[in-house]
Amino acid sequence: MKRSYYIYNNGSLRRKDNTITFIDEYDEKKDIPIERVGDIYVMSEMSFNSSLINILAQNGIPVHFFNYYSFYIGSFYPREQLVSGNLLVQQVSYYSDPEKRLCLAKAFIEGASFNIYRNLRYYNGRGKDVQSYMDVIESLRKQIAKAGSIQELMGYEGNIRKTYYSAWTKIIDQEIEFEKRVKNPPDNMINTLISFVNTLIYTKVLGEIYQTQLNSTISYLHEPGDRRFSLSLDIAEIFKPILGDRLIFSLLNRNQITQKSFTKGLNYLHLTKEASKIIVGELDAKMQTTIKHKDLNKTVSYQYLMRLECYKLVKHLLGEKDYEPFKIWW
Repeated sequence: MKRSYYIYNNGSLRRKDNTITFIDEYDEKKDIPIERVGDIYVMSEMSFNSSLINILAQNGIPVHFFNYYSFYIGSFYPREQLVSGNLLVQQVSYYSDPEKRLCLAKAFIEGASFNIYRNLRYYNGRGKDVQSYMDVIESLRKQIAKAGSIQELMGYEGNIRKTYYSAWTKIIDQEIEFEKRVKNPPDNMINTLISFVNTLIYTKVLGEIYQTQLNSTISYLHEPGDRRFSLSLDIAEIFKPILGDRLIFSLLNRNQITQKSFTKGLNYLHLTKEASKIIVGELDAKMQTTIKHKDLNKTVSYQYLMRLECYKLVKHLLGEKDYEPFKIWW
């Protein structure tokens, strides 16, 4: 099974025959068998050459780059190997048609908000009194179908998340300061943690989109733009509550991540290397966890659930079956 490789030490990546070699700053070498690589996360300073890019492109291996603060910089996205002119035309036509675009955008928010609600219900049943937040979110969810524009829909989504984040102080056992979501840059440890984990979810989705014929730059909820793979943002909305948020709750409630996991002098903006490794390790373990899929009647991993979401979108765009977002059923 292919896996993600995370590189935290400074050094260089080089092609060695038909595989990859990492040479760290102490001149120690480690071969990385290319047939086992799904994608690579560069969390340090790295040098590489065109020969490496060539073999990565040949094998369809994306590379995701993060800076010192664990902020996502961007991805090397190999030339798409699975292309379909017909699907591309349909993707564009659905974006260009306001009614069709809004229908898909509503589906993404419907799935995301349902999974948010189920998160709260899960913790409410385990002694965390978040019923009042659930009631507000349930009321807001009823407005999704009535939205007449993307802007109005995003307004409902923003209110749902605002209410949801207000409940986090009751779910998380540690004493935290978290009044609102702040992104650019994050202003406390919780916002920093959310930004990092959400970015990881985004890149995981991007890797699964690459394995389909979808074009990652054409989206429906988020506005397509230059230099971003906006369809990943759309699909990631569905998985952030069940993979990202639940991971954050678990890490904090088990004290795997605490204030000591951040650089206080930088206003908790910087995750330590050790903390970052814990987070990616726990997320990767979760991504490989399997569940019995109720519709397919077979066992699939959380990572493959992302691929299935892409396939469902393809069928919708080709007029084969209406898209229904993934909703947690357990």
